[in-house]
Amino acid sequence: MALYLIGDVQGCDTALGRLLEKVGFSPSRDTAYLLGDLVNRGPESDAVLRRLMGYGDAARCLLGNHDLSLLAVAHGNRAPHRNDTMDRVLKSPDGGEMLEWLRAQKMAMREHGLLMVHGGVLPQWDAAQVLSLAAEVEAVLRGPELFDFLPQMYGNEPAQWRDTLRGAERLRVVVNALTRLRFCTPEGVMHLKASGGIADAPAGTVAWFDVPGRRTAGETIAFGHWSQLGYLRRPDVISLDTGCVWGGCLSALRLAADGGHELVQVDCEQAQAPGE
Repeated sequence: MALYLIGDVQGCDTALGRLLEKVGFSPSRDTAYLLGDLVNRGPESDAVLRRLMGYGDAARCLLGNHDLSLLAVAHGNRAPHRNDTMDRVLKSPDGGEMLEWLRAQKMAMREHGLLMVHGGVLPQWDAAQVLSLAAEVEAVLRGPELFDFLPQMYGNEPAQWRDTLRGAERLRVVVNALTRLRFCTPEGVMHLKASGGIADAPAGTVAWFDVPGRRTAGETIAFGHWSQLGYLRRPDVISLDTGCVWGGCLSALRLAADGGHELVQVDCEQAQAPGE
């Protein structure tokens, strides 16, 4: 049995198929952990979702900001961005099944010695709190409260976690951290408009995983979302968004039982201008 971490696919099913073929992936034997942003900006979001749905428990998927955006657009709570490529899902006869499957996916996972999220983790949270807060969002996504929450999901405020937050504000902070975070202050104030690499951190901020004293410092956290950071492997973090849809490559990291890792990559045919 082999375990793989896979970075942001973003609707590039042809590249995903070639990557899985290159590693010899077998859904009857292996497990792939996809770190979010399964859909959008690439040309084959519907094919990606059908593939992953067909793999059953062999594909363990996180939700990224683009996946949540698809849910918001589908339910009329967000206008499509000019660069969105969601129509093949929204207009497919089985589109409703794809949306229901998306609603059932995770916001965070902790398995095989890894804490997995799409975006980042605030410094005030330990691993148990990350999973607990992720579960709060997952419950809303899967239940009737989804339709009340989606219109309130977007926005950059509150920018900082407080244990006293309740309702939509509480959920919004969790969603923003787990799916959009790159930079924050040492106090955990999120700067959600900035992109670029680590050297491009806005004044007073650092990469979320470099905040001194963050409570998840003892964990190894695997994440995607940050194509301009690219592949980064340290004892405490594994970054796997290598910009497939932006003209980069799609990456899989094979996790060996002895603790070793093997990085496997394929080029991606799809290329757009860099963006969220």
